[in-house]
Amino acid sequence: MKIAVLKETRAFEKRTAATPETVKKLAGLGFAVAVETGAGHGANISDQAFAEAGASVADHANCLAGAGVVLKVQGPEADQLAGYARGTTLIATFNPRQNTELVKAYADAGLTAMAMELMPRITRAQSMDVLSSQSNLAGYKSVLDAAAEYGKAFPMMMTAAGTISAARVFIMGVGVAGLQAIATARRLGALVSATDVRAATKEQIESLGAKGIFVEGVKGIEGEGTGGYASEMSDEYKTAQAALVSSHIAKQDIVITTALIPGRAAPRLISAAQVDSMKPGSVIVDLAVEAGGNVEGAVAGEVVMTAGGVKIVGHKNVPSRLAADASALYARNIFTFLNTFYDKETKSLKWDFEDEILKAVVVSHA
Repeated sequence: MKIAVLKETRAFEKRTAATPETVKKLAGLGFAVAVETGAGHGANISDQAFAEAGASVADHANCLAGAGVVLKVQGPEADQLAGYARGTTLIATFNPRQNTELVKAYADAGLTAMAMELMPRITRAQSMDVLSSQSNLAGYKSVLDAAAEYGKAFPMMMTAAGTISAARVFIMGVGVAGLQAIATARRLGALVSATDVRAATKEQIESLGAKGIFVEGVKGIEGEGTGGYASEMSDEYKTAQAALVSSHIAKQDIVITTALIPGRAAPRLISAAQVDSMKPGSVIVDLAVEAGGNVEGAVAGEVVMTAGGVKIVGHKNVPSRLAADASALYARNIFTFLNTFYDKETKSLKWDFEDEILKAVVVSHA
């Protein structure tokens, strides 16, 4: 079976769906791997490195010809499906819950489309969870982006000329990205606090040395949705949370928001009034900006300076800003996924569509 690794074409995308490490492993299983010319350049991987790992390097048409499986980071647009044979398995991310027309295009083209961001949060699928691997890097990078925009040092410094106070960093949303943001900000010496609608995260926050900021006195609200994600909260909780955040956020130097609800627009966590309450020179990083944004006034792809001197950072595709590491992790997720359905006897992929993993990720077939 031939596996094609295609070059990414979308704006801000520098990652690649395979690396020389995973190409070598796939070739070792007996697959013929073809990599499109230039597919790894954004992640600093040369065509020669892929060739040395056992892949054939070719232009788009020759790479795609005869491929039974196509690997991408972001799925192709509807007008890019020429050359895909009916029955081809496409493995990528493409936000199927909201890009329903794209899913229909894949179905009409006869593709078996597998959306890796729908990987179920179960133990056996942890090593295939692309959202976790990419969010971990996004959380780390968000703190570095905040530090780059912030005009002061993070740690407390005691010098002969006097003491510099530590930066106060507030993390809103304590999933994979939020936890990594807490750990990174702590390593840089900041005073870190964090909040989440899921009460169970309080222990995780405190274990990283940060202070948990939680709504008290609202009974029966835990905020735990399916798969470890946050769920939509009641109006009572939202009112209480807004009051708590308003009093806390005004004292912060940096705020990082990470809240996402799968299949829904990102919840609004910070209003324009709350932004205005922050000191001039403060920084907000909105990691959910491409899903509608957690912060009022955030603009995808831009760093906005408010009239009050607060910077709102809305970088697109944050994992791609660490393309080499993001590609390495994504490629390993993909290899583990393929290896899970590899049949040693026939040396080919054997898809069991009754498997709970495939039930979750397959969005079009036949």
